[in-house]
Amino acid sequence: MARWRDGRGHLVVRGEAGAVTVPLEIASSYRARTRGLLGRTSLDGALLLSPANSVHTFRMRIPIDVAYLDRDLRVLTVRTMPPNRLGLPRPRARHVLEAEAGAMAGWGMGAGVRVEVVSSSCGGR
Repeated sequence: MARWRDGRGHLVVRGEAGAVTVPLEIASSYRARTRGLLGRTSLDGALLLSPANSVHTFRMRIPIDVAYLDRDLRVLTVRTMPPNRLGLPRPRARHVLEAEAGAMAGWGMGAGVRVEVVSSSCGGR
């Protein structure tokens, strides 16, 4: 399983229409995962929570897209969550991607799509 450090990088989505590269924030520490998108009104790109298999949108200001990834970085499912909701844990999920609502459809992200994380810090895949 990949291990990343908190920081920045890029997410490469390999969908049917080809590869799309998106700015990425990585939250791998407990503190960064807990903070997540709280208090933000926008996000440029995506946020990777790792390890994680569920999320909530309590105290969030915006609806978000949530993609649950397995250990091979393959998308299990994508959901749009409005603020103040609790997502169900996904047993096979090892990582979670968050983005502004509607963004993931534009990237071609859906169940079965493989993504790649290119980290600016050590430990990238």
